[in-house]
Amino acid sequence: MEPFDRALRRRRHDAARLADADFLFAHIADELRHRGQVLAPAARDVLDLGGPAPAWPGAVRLALAPGAASLVADEDRLPFADAAFDLVVSAAGLASVSDLPGALVQARRVLRPGGWLLATIAGGMTLAELRADFIAAESAITGGAAARTAPMVEAQAGAALLARAGFASPVSDVERLTVRYRSVFALFDDLTAMGARSPLASRAPLRRDVLAAAAANFAARADADGKTPVTVELLHLAGRAPGGDDGRERLQAAI
Repeated sequence: MEPFDRALRRRRHDAARLADADFLFAHIADELRHRGQVLAPAARDVLDLGGPAPAWPGAVRLALAPGAASLVADEDRLPFADAAFDLVVSAAGLASVSDLPGALVQARRVLRPGGWLLATIAGGMTLAELRADFIAAESAITGGAAARTAPMVEAQAGAALLARAGFASPVSDVERLTVRYRSVFALFDDLTAMGARSPLASRAPLRRDVLAAAAANFAARADADGKTPVTVELLHLAGRAPGGDDGRERLQAAI
């Protein structure tokens, strides 16, 4: 059984209202464009892999949901010929791919020699505080805790995943941001607007008393102004398809 429900993932991306919560995506897209301009300044054929909105102007846009872009497909099942692109970018779209190693292999396959993959995904520390709030609440009430958030890539694993997929010069660097919310429900609203609610294939029902207790745990951690901080960890990945210019000097400039 795959860890993520592909149909649910598509529905959540399709229902995203990014205009209501675009601050994180805008930050990720800006970072990708900066790195792309440094590492692949001459890139003509660019593939924008998934995510809730376009990240690279003029790119061939792969989307999960109908009507969101020109081509609907999954990142681990790319319908493109080998060596079709100079650059592949992914803004927050790979974190919930059922076969992430396979998606990275597909990205390398469609890159020309010397082409770059640039991707940003949520790292393992993302929403760690929220996970702890739910685990504490559910354990206290039921004596156990179900998985309620998607599994995430740990920071130290990013470069290894790229190397395993056949990329040269694999790099994974970590950025941690803190965002603050008035309530856990305001955080849920933003996750929904971002198309980032968990699409786990196996989901246990959430009891109302557990939700209420988790919300109380969340509120108990609030700062003096009533807002509660949560961590967002971003893993910025870069890997080069073997062959062509090794791009080492540009890579140092990009990171």
